[in-house]
Amino acid sequence: MVRPHLPLNALRAFEASARHLSFTRAAIELCVTQAAVSHQVKSLESHLNVTLFERLPRGLMLTHEGETLLPALREAFDRIAGTLERFEGGHFREVLRVGAVGTFAVGWLLARLRDFHARHPFVDLRLSTNNNRVDIAAEGLDYAIRFGSGAWHGVDAVRLLQAPLSPLCVPAIAEKLRTPADLLRFTLLRSYRADEWPRWFAAAGLSTNMPLTKSIVFDSSLAMMEAAQQGAGVALAPPLMFSRHLQADTVRQPFDTAVTLGSYWLTRLQSRAETRAMVAFRDWLVDAASAEGI
Repeated sequence: MVRPHLPLNALRAFEASARHLSFTRAAIELCVTQAAVSHQVKSLESHLNVTLFERLPRGLMLTHEGETLLPALREAFDRIAGTLERFEGGHFREVLRVGAVGTFAVGWLLARLRDFHARHPFVDLRLSTNNNRVDIAAEGLDYAIRFGSGAWHGVDAVRLLQAPLSPLCVPAIAEKLRTPADLLRFTLLRSYRADEWPRWFAAAGLSTNMPLTKSIVFDSSLAMMEAAQQGAGVALAPPLMFSRHLQADTVRQPFDTAVTLGSYWLTRLQSRAETRAMVAFRDWLVDAASAEGI
């Protein structure tokens, strides 16, 4: 069927009736009479030479042909509606899907998004968070902001910020820490990387072979810092991402020593061509990160 001959009004009437299984409720949604909806559906059935509904005493039931037609129409109308919603103030808003490790999103990115939207109002940003494990292709992301070395297969990576790790804890614990060795008297909170605390102790001038006290492993720095704020132990986390906590004095950094085990990177699939929204976000993010001087 050629597009100029598509019976759009009849298709809308059928789709609404199929969702509600009622001509009456479809008529209310479409702001027409029940008779008009019924007429349009009958017209479509005649056009296709099939029966789309079984008319029951208390409603409608889709036939096999109706069940076949409904998903295609629902998807098509949803896509049209979604596209039209992206027009705002005479401009087309381009969707940008970004996944970010939660620590970076909460600790750094969110506070700066107002500036991004002010500069690039045409971008409809969809932000999701993760614990640094992300599948860009499977999740349909344009970009992923992740922590690591920058070496991911099939991915282009732009370094944003270094994130040195240092002990962070509540003031009550910090007041009991005179030397790095005092940390061994407390529960050490860490990520899944078992080498983090040994490398920090080495940077602090202590033996890497010393037996560590009990520890708790987290898959998220946000959860780890929440535990630290509850007094569960001392976290090894990036102070840059928890500057608000430090400024509020809910946590303290008892020692200046820090160890760098990775950076935050903006990544995208090499096979993914950059859109106008992607370029705008990348340039803004790189500039904002450069202003940190880290």
